[in-house]
Amino acid sequence: MLPATLLFGNNRGQVDVNLKRRKALYHPLEFILCRQYMKKNKKNNINPRVGRKVPKASNLKSDVMLLFRENHAKNYNYKQVASRLGIEDGESRKALLVVLKQLVGVEMLTEPSMGKFQLHQSQVAALIGTIDFTRSGAGYVSVENVKDDIYISEGSTGSALHGDTVEIVIVGAFRGTPKGKVLNVVERATSEFVGIIDIKGDHVFCIMSNSRIHVDFFIGQNNLKGAVHGDKVIVRLVDWPNPDKAPFGEVVTVLGKPGVNEVEMHAILVEFGLPYEFPPEVVRAAEAIPIEITDQEISRRRDFRGITTFTIDPEDAKDFDDALSFHDKGNGKYEVGIHIADVSHYVAPNSIIDKEALRRATSVYLVDRVVPMLPEVLSNYVCSLRPHEDKLCVSAVFEMDENGQVGKEWFGKTVINSQHRFTYEDAQAIIEGKDGPFHIEVRQLNTWARTLRAERIKKGALEFSGSEVKFKLDANGKPIAVYQKVMRESNQLIEEFMLLANRQIARFLSKSPKSGEKRVSVYRIHDLPDQEKLNTLRDFVSRMDYRVKPIKPESASQSLNALMQQAKGKPEEDVIKQLAIRSMAKAVYSTENIGHFGLAFEYYTHFTSPIRRYPDVMVHRLLEKLESGKVPETVNEMERQCKHSSNMEKRAADAERTSIKYKQVEFMLDKVGQKFNGTISGLTRWGMYVEIADIKIEGLVPINSMTDDTYRYDEKTNRVMGSRYKEIFEFGTSVEIQVESADLAQRQLEFRII
Repeated sequence: MLPATLLFGNNRGQVDVNLKRRKALYHPLEFILCRQYMKKNKKNNINPRVGRKVPKASNLKSDVMLLFRENHAKNYNYKQVASRLGIEDGESRKALLVVLKQLVGVEMLTEPSMGKFQLHQSQVAALIGTIDFTRSGAGYVSVENVKDDIYISEGSTGSALHGDTVEIVIVGAFRGTPKGKVLNVVERATSEFVGIIDIKGDHVFCIMSNSRIHVDFFIGQNNLKGAVHGDKVIVRLVDWPNPDKAPFGEVVTVLGKPGVNEVEMHAILVEFGLPYEFPPEVVRAAEAIPIEITDQEISRRRDFRGITTFTIDPEDAKDFDDALSFHDKGNGKYEVGIHIADVSHYVAPNSIIDKEALRRATSVYLVDRVVPMLPEVLSNYVCSLRPHEDKLCVSAVFEMDENGQVGKEWFGKTVINSQHRFTYEDAQAIIEGKDGPFHIEVRQLNTWARTLRAERIKKGALEFSGSEVKFKLDANGKPIAVYQKVMRESNQLIEEFMLLANRQIARFLSKSPKSGEKRVSVYRIHDLPDQEKLNTLRDFVSRMDYRVKPIKPESASQSLNALMQQAKGKPEEDVIKQLAIRSMAKAVYSTENIGHFGLAFEYYTHFTSPIRRYPDVMVHRLLEKLESGKVPETVNEMERQCKHSSNMEKRAADAERTSIKYKQVEFMLDKVGQKFNGTISGLTRWGMYVEIADIKIEGLVPINSMTDDTYRYDEKTNRVMGSRYKEIFEFGTSVEIQVESADLAQRQLEFRII
């Protein structure tokens, strides 16, 4: 690693570096750290390679190393190097030869034959990461433990496709960040893709639906599987021998004509590598599971069938994986049970159903359907906590006093019988004063939920969340209305008790209550927010006359909550909320606990939704093994399952957003030419994204369509400004737009500023 003096400077404000240390600078990871240092010290123009201020002219050694890194398998003589670097005069060529010899001396280059130079093998060390493509065909590779994503230019991506795991080598820098080149594809994200067949004469191509798949596939006439021009199909990548030409593919499935709801939803699942149907053998295995609850099984469990118990879920829910019980013990003491479907009782580890559940890792929620993690016989019937049926559960039971303070706790296997099924609307009506079944219990639980929520926020939990877009669909799946989902107290009631169970289960699993010894467990973790994004947020709200002190990641929750209180009820509230959410890290699953920043919990896991999340099943099994004294899985295997679950969760979320985007564009098809008020929700060098007020539908205003002036995007200030009239557009600016086009195939809306 780089010495501290190299990264941060010595007492004289200079960089301490000698010849031996200089060699390490060109290892890929050190190169990235070096670049990060240079970025920080750009104003002083300190070059860590020489440890002093230098002219801005390119460093000859850097240029030479960049050339050889980009062509690491080739060798050149000094004249060829000079030609490629544009060095023409004799003196400079002599200096170049000296530099080449020096680089050989420090083992950065080799001289395989007299006068021929090549990159030293020690300098070819590669990095492994995941590549994300932009629409331009360039990409960015994220590498674990490396802060900056590595830029890959359009001509350096090799045969990589969006989402692939790739092997890269650093070859230089691009706009202050590392620049790399793809050497190999380590693992494909998927081998199947969605596109539209385009037949022109004897040539057949599949035009990719996902704009991030930057190449179209060549399809042989004998590989069409009955597809005709214009069909939407699933294609499989067969071969890609030359990255400069189109890859070869074959049609696997003909989905149908574009624009048909069933075709498009199916296509979205395939596009993100998500399953859309269960293998027949998995369905048969699920249907063969014994569902009778025997007296012997009940005897092994704590019986809650005589205790007041009910569920509260969305009106259209089919899988009920949690229920609440309420028992007045007298003397101001109450017992509240959070009962979760015992999926692990029916799904044995390493069984065919378990392997399929792990492969999926999560249920997927598209606009018009749920693609479950478990076969329907389990998710909607056997495991679902339907009213007036005995059900097996894993439960967290808490003793609470009249003030909502939590006392004793118990975790274990139970049997319940829910007496009533509430919708959120039913429960909300009772909270607001309407009498109904169990109205006393519902109102008391809501009072305690308010207390739990207030305590969380007092300890630093974030007090805001993003809005959720919902659609009203007709019988054919066509959107006929758009609205925003409103979080009400009945939602928060359930949320608070689920959070309580998840928090206390995580604490219980983390260490032995007797010895205090740390135990292997599964956590839901949420890292601190990014400092640069917090600075961007502060700069933005400062321009709107908000008084905000510098926001530090460690204390960001208090600052952000205070900011949202200032913005509450104002026109810019949603814009500030969106920018604040964008500054947050992504919550993931891990065996290494770092706490949950957003919830302000030291310990947190997912225990309450095993029907739709595989990590919850893992947690249930951990609880059972602790009770029986069995040894849990190895840390490595659990961590692998955690990472896979996090990745599948991201895919599912991306698919959900894509289905929402498709329905938004479909909703706007008959509104081309109409005018709407909106707010700028994003800015890039190619245009501005505007979100229409009320219906939360976003479209692009291309910069080249703004013809009243010449507009430029300023990356530093994240603004678009006119050259002549100095009109400024920035995040949150209110504008009036007209819908110019709605492209359903590309799921894109184009607007024009009025």
